[in-house]
Amino acid sequence: MHPRRIAVLGGGPGGLYAARLLKLARPACDVVVHEQDDPDTTFGFGVGLAAGTQRRLEAADPDTLRDIVTAGSRHDMTMRVGGRTARVRSDRLVGVARTELLAILQRHAEKAGVRLDFGSRRTAEALDADVVVAADGVGSATREAGDFGGSVEVGRGLFLWCGAEFTLPDAVFAPVTTPHGTFVTHAYPYSGGRSTFLVETDERTWRAAVFDATTDATPPDATDTASLRYLEGVFAAELGGRPLIGNRTRWQRFRTVRCARWSAGRVVLLGDAAHTAHFSIGSGTKLAMEDAIALAEALAEEDGAAAAFARYEAVRRPAVERLQELARRSRLWWESFPARTGLPVEQLMVAYMTRAGNVPLDRFAVTAPDVVAAALGQFAGQDPVPPPPDVVGWVLDRPLRGGGLDLPSRVVPPGDPALTVVDDVVDDPWSAEGDAVVAAARRHRAAGSAGFRVVGPADRAATLTRLDLAERLRGEVGGTVVVEGPAALRADLAAGLLSGRADLVTWTEGAA
Repeated sequence: MHPRRIAVLGGGPGGLYAARLLKLARPACDVVVHEQDDPDTTFGFGVGLAAGTQRRLEAADPDTLRDIVTAGSRHDMTMRVGGRTARVRSDRLVGVARTELLAILQRHAEKAGVRLDFGSRRTAEALDADVVVAADGVGSATREAGDFGGSVEVGRGLFLWCGAEFTLPDAVFAPVTTPHGTFVTHAYPYSGGRSTFLVETDERTWRAAVFDATTDATPPDATDTASLRYLEGVFAAELGGRPLIGNRTRWQRFRTVRCARWSAGRVVLLGDAAHTAHFSIGSGTKLAMEDAIALAEALAEEDGAAAAFARYEAVRRPAVERLQELARRSRLWWESFPARTGLPVEQLMVAYMTRAGNVPLDRFAVTAPDVVAAALGQFAGQDPVPPPPDVVGWVLDRPLRGGGLDLPSRVVPPGDPALTVVDDVVDDPWSAEGDAVVAAARRHRAAGSAGFRVVGPADRAATLTRLDLAERLRGEVGGTVVVEGPAALRADLAAGLLSGRADLVTWTEGAA
């Protein structure tokens, strides 16, 4: 039996988009969106939509996407470090003001026949509906009160969202080292002549700048103006002397939400209520709107809510969990970012693009040949090298000379007795467990070890983690660092070499 009454809790992008798609699929169904805030109340600045998300929205609802793209601002991506800039051409990125996005989605929802109920707080239990779609955000009261097996993992790094009343020419990643430590901004333009400025830092820097005190002194519904004034000076070059603007802006730590179940009875979770992924790899808006597409299709095609919810979760969970794992790696990379600011900007851009294992080196060489050419030259100690057809093979075949080494390539046989074997399995190289590995490595170096051979399971996830651990050993302990991995993952290993995560690689025995 198909639902005749659907209630959506939450008037954010995911909830509004789900309501429109559900109403379009079944015009006779009564669909109501319940949002506790007023229609013109929103928090945040710009929202970014990548090319893949735009294609999915185009297939599901071309009219809505057309208005979003028209209202948005396309831009390239740049990284600025030490006075140098690396640019990646990508006019497929669209930034749109969150206020404008919500206005578009509200308009299209009403056009489809959805009723919008603003200004009243509702709970799932109190709603008279066959299906309740809970799109009530990362702090979802529905999730916390229900049987969804929810868990929340809190990150180590700190960040805040703010904005500026001018349009950046491109998205920009820019680290700045201050007497207190390193801050990095991810900033990008969006519609309305404004730009989003997201600023991240580590806890040591945050405390040194006394932002723990300013955070404690800022009420939940206010903006930490002391932090904004400080950051205006830090990022004066990017801001051109303009001020930063806040909207309930305060330092926070990212919360990764996971749920064992996305539905319970007549209630189904959507977007941040069900799952989150670190903003550096996938926005909550993207995930929520893609959830909405799958949920609307399932409810339209399955006979009964239970079957529809099962199909929705079966379709979306693999994609969400894959993105969450990519986002976890990206979050760890950004939380440890200050250790990499010594890299030339082009190599740092390669490190950024390949940090989570989602962008293959050979594909990035096609997308940004100038950046990769400079990075290849920096890696080999020569002038820029136009990316060859087999860029992975080129990296692996480079000789390594210096520091007492004279090797014909970056691939060495296993078993060098001068190297200490590190076979600790850690999920997070920057955790307390990672600290213990680094401490032990320092003792080995002090005792005369020439370096380290980092070994472990041959699966891809473990190999990528070994590269991250090797990067930490290379930067904090020194010596020659070799990472073991299967020849089938030669592209990942080459990207690690080019990004400064390891000095050499060796094939897993029997896998070469």
